[in-house]
Amino acid sequence: MSDVTSASGFDPAATRSLRDGIVHVSQLGVGCAPFGTASAPDGASRGAFDALYAGGLRYFDVAPLYGNGLAEHRLGACLRSIDRRGVVLSTKVGRLLDPQPGGAAAGAHGGAYPFSVRYDYGYDGTLRSLEHSLQRLGTNAIDIALIHDVNRRWQGDLLEQRYAEAMSGAYRALHELRAAGAIKAIGVGVNDWSILQRFAADGDFDCFMLAGRYTLLDHTALDTFLPDCLRRRIGVLMAAPFNSGILATGTRPGATFFYQDAPSAIVARTKRIEAACARHGVALAAAALQFPLAHPAIASVVTGIAGEAEAVANIGHCRARIPAAFWDELKHEGLIAGAAPTPH
Repeated sequence: MSDVTSASGFDPAATRSLRDGIVHVSQLGVGCAPFGTASAPDGASRGAFDALYAGGLRYFDVAPLYGNGLAEHRLGACLRSIDRRGVVLSTKVGRLLDPQPGGAAAGAHGGAYPFSVRYDYGYDGTLRSLEHSLQRLGTNAIDIALIHDVNRRWQGDLLEQRYAEAMSGAYRALHELRAAGAIKAIGVGVNDWSILQRFAADGDFDCFMLAGRYTLLDHTALDTFLPDCLRRRIGVLMAAPFNSGILATGTRPGATFFYQDAPSAIVARTKRIEAACARHGVALAAAALQFPLAHPAIASVVTGIAGEAEAVANIGHCRARIPAAFWDELKHEGLIAGAAPTPH
């Protein structure tokens, strides 16, 4: 099947603004979690960064959790080769890194960075976390600070305690830093949109990073969360558009969905999407990247990129032309929600 009418794709380097233009992020954002893979050489992250920067991408997201500080170190090394003022950086708070006892460890070249992760959503812990991130990144400023992983998956029965601590501690610290001009925007990053709505009601946030909940395979954020963000003028940074793997790799053996083996229902649904892709000459990964960007609440689609080849591929997927008939077929077949905006 084909159609002469086709979307022109998205310019990955074009920017969209968070609330009232306080920060502009590239439509394709770079998730730097893969920079924290200790088994990967430093050159892989350098190659990815150089290709992404050359492609015009200017929004990079990282966190202390990624490689126990290694991702921030590697991103910081890359930043030293450019004008730092030309990129937007986000990092996260809520976890502190404590040096492991027992004498010198091998470090990143012989394994993971020798630090232990400890939750701390308090006021002082938040300030300490940001100070440590600035040192690892080798910069004097963070543009966007996100409270990280206050949800049931990570906190379990301690969720209510962590939430109260985050609002009375981390949020208060970030709110003051934003008021002082030390940070441009503040938000929360989780994979649970329902708790983000709770944060939105209880605080004054500029952006939310939501992982994996508005994708070709998961539309749960469509009806309530995204309209609420539009109403509140909260920009959404939609992370994990590939749902941790299957929408990038397709239904090959070992394909993952939310970091686990993809369940049979997800595999079957993905196969139907792959069949539509084949009929219209569309790469599955291109459809996965472009689908969220069609929603007006979403400021950037943020995906982890491990190396130069992956960087080049994802820039190309973002730009690819996708026939309008492809999206029409997905809606007709019930594979995406009828109310979901699609590229045009």
